Amino acid sequence: MSTQSDCLFCKISSGTIPADIVMESESAIAFRDIDPKAPTHVLVIPRSHFADVNELSASNPNLAGELLALAAKVAIQEGLATGYRIVTNTGEDAGQSVAHVHFHLLGGRSLSWPPG
Repeated sequence: MSTQSDCLFCKISSGTIPADIVMESESAIAFRDIDPKAPTHVLVIPRSHFADVNELSASNPNLAGELLALAAKVAIQEGLATGYRIVTNTGEDAGQSVAHVHFHLLGGRSLSWPPG
């Protein structure tokens, strides 16, 4: 897993690496996933580095709520009134590929469960 100095999402947050930003706040940023799994696939991340949900919830649980609120605002902006999914993966066994906590906002089509 990455450290803060080589973290892809920290670089996106700082503007070092460009991204298609759809919304931002003082503490968070939302941008389009470069490998979308649905017609709308936006990642919502904190500007501060937290490796995963465990670290975020232990250090700043209020920020977790801010991330979800930003995701909901993005969903409205993106026209996902009929529904959307917010997913986060914690740890490599769950499929977390970037060690910076992030929420996937997915929508724009019917999302069956279980996926597959």
